[in-house]
Amino acid sequence: MREMNEYSKIKEVAIRSPLQGFVSEEKLSREWEPLRFHAKPHLEKAIVEFNYFRNLLLEEEIEIVDLPSSDLLTIDSIYTRDSILISKAGLILCNMGRESRTPEANENYRTLAKKGYEIAGQIKAPGTLEGGDFIWIDDNHAAVGLGPRTNLDGIEQLKKILGSEVDLHVVNLPDPEHPDDVLHLMSIISPLDKDLALIYKPFMPDTFISWLSSLGIKFVEVPDAEYLLMGCNVLATSPRSIIMLEELPEVSAELEKAGCKIKSYKGLEISRKGEGGPTCLTRPLLRI
Repeated sequence: MREMNEYSKIKEVAIRSPLQGFVSEEKLSREWEPLRFHAKPHLEKAIVEFNYFRNLLLEEEIEIVDLPSSDLLTIDSIYTRDSILISKAGLILCNMGRESRTPEANENYRTLAKKGYEIAGQIKAPGTLEGGDFIWIDDNHAAVGLGPRTNLDGIEQLKKILGSEVDLHVVNLPDPEHPDDVLHLMSIISPLDKDLALIYKPFMPDTFISWLSSLGIKFVEVPDAEYLLMGCNVLATSPRSIIMLEELPEVSAELEKAGCKIKSYKGLEISRKGEGGPTCLTRPLLRI
C-alpha cells in the first residue's frame, strides 16, 4: 500500500546522475555561476560521489529509475525532487520557480510515464511550486512552503489537486540572502519517522511547530554551526534509517541518540557546491 509521508520504506526512487545532468565540463563551465553554485563541480569526482550515493540506495533494496539527459535541462536537473510531487491519485507536475528549470517536470515525466505513472494534476503559470517546498506528514496532512520558489497561486492550485481530505499547512519561509538562492521548506525540516523530525528551529514559524506538535511529532534540532553545511537535509529511506552528508558530527550524534541508523556520503561535488542534499537528489516515487 502506498504511504503518503517522507519516512516509510522507499520502494522506488527517481535520480539523475551527473553524467546525465552535468553532462560535460563545458556545460558546467557555462552554467555553474548563473545558477549560483558555490563553485564549479568537477565532473569525474561528481560521478564517483554519485555512484557511492546510488549504492547507498541500492543497499536499502530501493528500485532506481535513472532519468536521462536532455538538451532542455540545466545542471540543476540532478536535484530531481523539485519537478514532481507524488499523491495518491498520481503525479503532480510542478511549475518551477526558477525559470531555467521549467522544462524538468515534462522531461522527467516522459520517463515516468513509461513506468506506468499517471498525472493527477499540473501547476500552471502564474502559479509556481517546487518539490523541495512540499512534505507529506501522513495521508491526510501535508505542509507547503510559501517563499521565492513557490507562490500563493501555486499553493491554491495544489490545494485543489489534493482535495479537501488533505489538511495542507502553509509555512511562510524566510527570505534568502539573494533572490535567486534557494530556501525550500525541506531546508528547515526533514521528517524521520511518524513521530520525529529534524528541524532548524530559528527558521521554523511557531505556528508550524505547534501544528506538527499537535500531530504528535517531536524534534531533533540542527545547531547553527552545522545548518549552513546542510545539516537539516537528510533522507529517510525507512523509519529512522537515514542517508546524510558527512562532516556533521553534532547532527549525527543527536540522530543516533534518537535511535536513527545513519549512512553518509561525501557530497562536495554533487551536494554542497549546488546546495542540494540527499532529499534534493532523490524523487521518491513509492513508499510502502
